[in-house]
Amino acid sequence: MVLFEWSRSFPQEEIYSLTTQLRRASRSVCANIAEAWRKRRYPKHFVSKLSDAEAEAEETRVWIGFAARCGYVDPSRAQEMDRTYDQIIAQLVSMIAHPEQWCKL
Repeated sequence: MVLFEWSRSFPQEEIYSLTTQLRRASRSVCANIAEAWRKRRYPKHFVSKLSDAEAEAEETRVWIGFAARCGYVDPSRAQEMDRTYDQIIAQLVSMIAHPEQWCKL
């Protein structure tokens, strides 16, 4: 939601590029994690969805970087959000490496 709020102030000419891409990628992280959780009885599907979430999280980091370099967000806030996404990715990587801890029903 923080990224959504940021993107509300982006220039109108970014609506179909940076704004949309940032919103789509960040929302996709959450959606893929939710799908992974529902598929946890199938470890390979679980890992696949977590891998998709990891990729979307990294893409989100790229869009955050663009937003900062374009001057649309404060660089220190962008760094903070980048660190948050780095932690999310680390957690996803850990879950991918050890799906058996999460796939118990």
